[in-house]
Amino acid sequence: MAPGLFIAFEGPEGGGKSLQVGLLAERLRSDGADVVATREPGGTKVGDEIRAVLLGLGDYAILPETEVLLLAAARAQHVREVITPALERGALVVCDRFVDSTFAYQGGGSGLDMSPLRTIQAFATGGLEPDIRFLLDLPVQVGLQRRHAEPASVNRIDLADNSFHQRVRDAYLNLVTAAPRQWVVIDADAAPDTVHETIWRELRRVRANPRYVVTE
Repeated sequence: MAPGLFIAFEGPEGGGKSLQVGLLAERLRSDGADVVATREPGGTKVGDEIRAVLLGLGDYAILPETEVLLLAAARAQHVREVITPALERGALVVCDRFVDSTFAYQGGGSGLDMSPLRTIQAFATGGLEPDIRFLLDLPVQVGLQRRHAEPASVNRIDLADNSFHQRVRDAYLNLVTAAPRQWVVIDADAAPDTVHETIWRELRRVRANPRYVVTE
């Protein structure tokens, strides 16, 4: 695997992104790669504090605009403290969510205007984008059933109504339609081992065909 690659996992709730990030990172390391596995919101001490606010079940309401700005703050810290230094030394960065989550959740789910969202994200990231985006896609009801089957892990976003989550999924699929060469869509409504093998096969295909790795 070539070094200095930024891979982002995206998708609606319950798709198994965290599990797949871990499986892919472990397999890449077994091949001798320098791998940084990280997540958003989070990845840094500042980001983890913001994550606790955004996903917590505290007695407070958070406006979508507030979510955007908190996420951008966490992302700015994450990019400069973790992701960019890792890429500069030639590591493979595997990230559970990145900018497209904001476009899907706050843009699609909450209905915010995409134009300012893009401006804010560009400022937060300094223009950094993933080389490869994996969308772990599955029906909303299936994903939410998975999430609610583990009550201890349910967060504030999980408790949003089904229509919100459907808008999120639709927004992801619209992002794929708008820039298909940026995305690899994976059927996440399958056994985790099957999903992992599909991801591994697709990653090898993409790396063998650089024309597929496009940031538009």
